[in-house]
Amino acid sequence: MNWFQPGQRSAMLFWLLLGVCTALPVHAQPTISKLSYLDKQYMAQQREILADLVASNFGRQFHGARDNDLELLQRLLDQHLVRPEQTRELQAMGVIMGDLLVADLKLHWVIYEDRQGRSRAIRDGNSDTYLFPITMISRRWEVGNDTPVADIYQKARDIVSGSRPGLPFQ
Repeated sequence: MNWFQPGQRSAMLFWLLLGVCTALPVHAQPTISKLSYLDKQYMAQQREILADLVASNFGRQFHGARDNDLELLQRLLDQHLVRPEQTRELQAMGVIMGDLLVADLKLHWVIYEDRQGRSRAIRDGNSDTYLFPITMISRRWEVGNDTPVADIYQKARDIVSGSRPGLPFQ
């Protein structure tokens, strides 16, 4: 039994494929927003956790000076004051490193939300260049990758610098 005429089969196949294609998930753009009051409070607590750890163990403090702060972060790891299983402290280290990147490269903190979830990120202007410094140290150290903090910082810095257009007449 032939249900459709030859011309109708083509049309039916077209409409069937169109229906399948429109049912496929479309990759939604991430939603970008400002840090909420709670985000700012949480990040302040993260900074405070590390400031207390550094002050009590080294008698020093974070100054927002890259070399000083990266050295202190590395010492926390080298002296096992922050261990791979201490995710909260490792992520607090990422906040400190993110603050350095923000100051060094004139970035800003944002909330980046996509199908994977909600994250605190740093963004270069209004571009599509985002970094997620909060997990840059923790994800490495939790799996035994002991890349130095200064190298992680430099790689992040290079990503942003490489994504920016060159200045004219260089």
